[in-house]
Amino acid sequence: MADNREPTHNFDDLVDIVEILRDECPWDRKQTHQSIKDNLIEEAYEAVESIDNEDFEELQKELGDVLLHVVFHSRIAEQTDTFSISDVIYSIQEKLIRRHPHVFGDEIAEDEEQVAENWENIKMKEGKTSVLDGIPKQLPALIRAQRMQEKAANVGFDWPEFSQVWEKIEEELQEFKEVLEDGDSQKSREEFGDLLFSLVNAGRFFDLNAEDSLRSTNKKFTKRFQYIEEQLNQENKTLSDATLEDMDKHWNQAKETK
Repeated sequence: MADNREPTHNFDDLVDIVEILRDECPWDRKQTHQSIKDNLIEEAYEAVESIDNEDFEELQKELGDVLLHVVFHSRIAEQTDTFSISDVIYSIQEKLIRRHPHVFGDEIAEDEEQVAENWENIKMKEGKTSVLDGIPKQLPALIRAQRMQEKAANVGFDWPEFSQVWEKIEEELQEFKEVLEDGDSQKSREEFGDLLFSLVNAGRFFDLNAEDSLRSTNKKFTKRFQYIEEQLNQENKTLSDATLEDMDKHWNQAKETK
């Protein structure tokens, strides 16, 4: 008998639907934590894209997809007696209460810097061996670099003045130039990484997010390069037909409009 179900605003109804799918849909029944883990990352990035585009109607849908994965993974775990969605809800509530003693306890935090420092101290008391523990290795490198620097800064490991950050960038740039001239590919890769790391640090001093900034530049480059392709197409030229001067002319036009 068909289940003529209609959508509701009730969280328990979502949990119920996922349970039914795990029982009755061949595709959903086959999935494991491993098989859908990349989908969770994809859905999270789609939510980020909708935020960047300020498309809140789309954000609503994408957050639903993220929530689906939370419920789905929880259902898989429940079927193997690992944990349930109720355990997930309890654990995050417990963590939020425990890590905000200035809200749910007697401690005092005067500003966000104090909150961040308290947060790291609490995590260390929970058994962490390093303030850098908990930053996923799978994160994009720019995001991970920024998160590591932020965590280190929360406990006082930071340049006091931006002038020192700028000196570090100049130092890393010079070292990168030197190893390039030497032709050492291994050291070139290392020094290039050091230079990128120092640039992330510089942006952080001015509350600039490295991943967001590069994502914005990528978007801008895409628009301008596609403009070149459009203009060449109107001239009945392909990219291979065009000279660098042709492309550069259209690039400069795109800079004025894109």
